[in-house]
Amino acid sequence: MRPDGVTVGWRVCTPTAAVMDGAPAAPVPAVLLVHGLASNLSRFEEFVEHTGLARRHAMIRIDLRGHGSSLTRRRIDLPTWCDDLAAVLDAQRAATAIVVGHSLGAQVALHFAARHRGRTAAVALIDPVFREALHGRSLWWTRSTPLLAAAARVVRGLNALGLHRRRLEPLDLRALDRLAREALQSPAAEQAFIERYSSMRADLRHVPLAVYLQDLAEMFRAAPRPCDLDVPVLALLSSGATFADADRMRALLAGPRVTIRAIECHHWPLTERPLEVRQAIEEWVGALGAAPDRR
Repeated sequence: MRPDGVTVGWRVCTPTAAVMDGAPAAPVPAVLLVHGLASNLSRFEEFVEHTGLARRHAMIRIDLRGHGSSLTRRRIDLPTWCDDLAAVLDAQRAATAIVVGHSLGAQVALHFAARHRGRTAAVALIDPVFREALHGRSLWWTRSTPLLAAAARVVRGLNALGLHRRRLEPLDLRALDRLAREALQSPAAEQAFIERYSSMRADLRHVPLAVYLQDLAEMFRAAPRPCDLDVPVLALLSSGATFADADRMRALLAGPRVTIRAIECHHWPLTERPLEVRQAIEEWVGALGAAPDRR
């Protein structure tokens, strides 16, 4: 529980090599996995189960405040999420972490690296959002950030008066991913998959409205540039993403310590290309000097 009374939930997988060897392993960074908008820690359940990184690194999945088991209707924002991550690392006695984030989680990872520089060993970004690269309809979200934040405040006020849903449907993203992969077997079903994963109405079955509005506001705020973080950065970019200009995105990511890889998918690499994502992250971590054992 945090000092303000909010409970933050997480799951940790202990390094298997340390258990098998019967002796403490040499200190290595934890791997901190941060989900995206209207999501929860089940987003990375499959990743943790199959990755060879779990032999050497503590794998920590967190429910960001407002999501999953960290449900709250109080104010949330990027600095609060970042401080929650640092508190989880403290609770796990992890000095540093490789922070892996998807979409909104990538924004959290960038801000964490800027806010807690001494705790960040490296950052892996899966489809990050840079407002400077957005185009078309996506620009509306950047211009609407103050409106979204104001709407979230209004809804939180109503929530404080007791006006809110009493029950939210649980969201098992691993089970949803299985259904999505079946849908991707046919062009007709693929369109249904895109609509389901892009549906605000579907998302709101699982998260409070105030949280969803604040998620949107935070996702489209200005983000730190990777080249200013002074840590290794991996960026995995979906080839089918249309919300941002690809050339501008690569220019914003460019830096001497940044590795960029394209993933052939829409905007859900962990759903559509889990093996490719897992291998890319494992190879990158290996190049940092902590090579994972393959399973």
